[in-house]
Amino acid sequence: MSQQTARRGGAAWALVITSVAGFMAALDNLVVTTALPSIREDLGGGLHDLEWTVSAYTLTFAVLLMFGAALGDRFGRRRLFIVGLTVFTGASAAAAMAPGIDSLIAARAVQGAGAAVMMPLTLTLLTAAVPVAKRGMAYGIWGAVNGLAVASGPLVGGTLTEHISWQWIFWLNVPLGLALLPLARLRLAESHGTGAPLDVPGTLLASGGLFGIVYGLVRGPADGWTSALVLTGLFAGGALLVGFILYSTRAKNPMLPMRLFRSRAFSGINAASLLMFLGMFGSIFLLSQYMQGVLGYSPTEAGLRMLPWTGMPMLVAPIAGILADRIGGRPVVAAGLFLQAVGLGYMAVVATADASYVSQLPALIVSGVGMALFFAPASHLVMSSVRPSEQGIASGANNALREVGGALGIAVMGSIFAAQGGYETGQTFVDGMRPALVTGSAVVALAGIAALLIPTRRRTDRQAQSAEAAPVLETAAH
Repeated sequence: MSQQTARRGGAAWALVITSVAGFMAALDNLVVTTALPSIREDLGGGLHDLEWTVSAYTLTFAVLLMFGAALGDRFGRRRLFIVGLTVFTGASAAAAMAPGIDSLIAARAVQGAGAAVMMPLTLTLLTAAVPVAKRGMAYGIWGAVNGLAVASGPLVGGTLTEHISWQWIFWLNVPLGLALLPLARLRLAESHGTGAPLDVPGTLLASGGLFGIVYGLVRGPADGWTSALVLTGLFAGGALLVGFILYSTRAKNPMLPMRLFRSRAFSGINAASLLMFLGMFGSIFLLSQYMQGVLGYSPTEAGLRMLPWTGMPMLVAPIAGILADRIGGRPVVAAGLFLQAVGLGYMAVVATADASYVSQLPALIVSGVGMALFFAPASHLVMSSVRPSEQGIASGANNALREVGGALGIAVMGSIFAAQGGYETGQTFVDGMRPALVTGSAVVALAGIAALLIPTRRRTDRQAQSAEAAPVLETAAH
């Protein structure tokens, strides 16, 4: 190994760079939530516009993640990581300067596209740089930093909105991005995947299908569920997703090989991830508005009061990663999901138009511990469920399904909220939020059941060893 390669490929540098980049992408999932009332007051718009302010990011993030991972495998992971980081940083500046709600939504969509290229490559670059024996700890630290983004998202958004302006939740990314760009160029080692051709038809089918479904769910409450555009979006989106699955089973080099889902470990953790993010994102979207619009907290106060929930990953995720190394990821992930479900259900019970913070605190703590137990072990389970050459695809698929879950969660729970309540009074808001939180709790409980389908640690290890040995045996046979 040359001195330059050693300098570039250092595990410590890889951990710092990928963790900070992951922090930026994860932060922008939630940093907007506590700023939504201020954005609504400043730029106007209804419930569906607020949903798109969040969902425009999560949706483009979701539908382009696997394509972004494939681009990295094909043209160089470090090179495409730098491209994604550049796009993300530029779009953040555009969002900060947006003159209206439509231009803000457009900038958020471009932000999501940049994050879609950048984010899946963080885990791939980290995995390539860290020795196998230390990956559990590395994933734990990476998960803790992402947990810090989740924790600080509502608080950072609330503080900047209250004391400066909501535009600064986007300006914050610019200096971080500009600092990371030269470090990534100098300190990360270049690597490639299988070099398979890009799957443009698969990307178009998946992107069109997901956009149609989320569009229908977001517009349904405002336009009516029987309106032509809503029905077209839902049915056309569903048809395109079915087409994507059928195409991917027959294509020579699909963006998402369906054969990966034959693995119980891969299928179980991805189903759990999608359902967990569906329940969590939809709940945070409503709860951040509830704390400000109903209980009367300022943006900063709302962010601080959500810390027992969103802040737990920062504290518990490293411990969860070490625990998963010792007893396996399945029990840790499943326990975390069931705790999250209990917390959301409890919140639905105690939420009133004049609820005290003390009555909500147990629900926030239980949900926070549950979310913390999920993050790091889930990443480890994903990366260990496939052979090394497919880790880029696996990372992209898992992140995509998480973001799909987030976009669907906001759309589904926003629809339930709109059908049962509204913004007219505190009581009407609570009337809409309660059934939405119950739905979120049930969905996260289903995620816990999906996690129990993952094989035990011993079986997963044997599968991973077999997957790694398969290419060697095949080469020897030839």
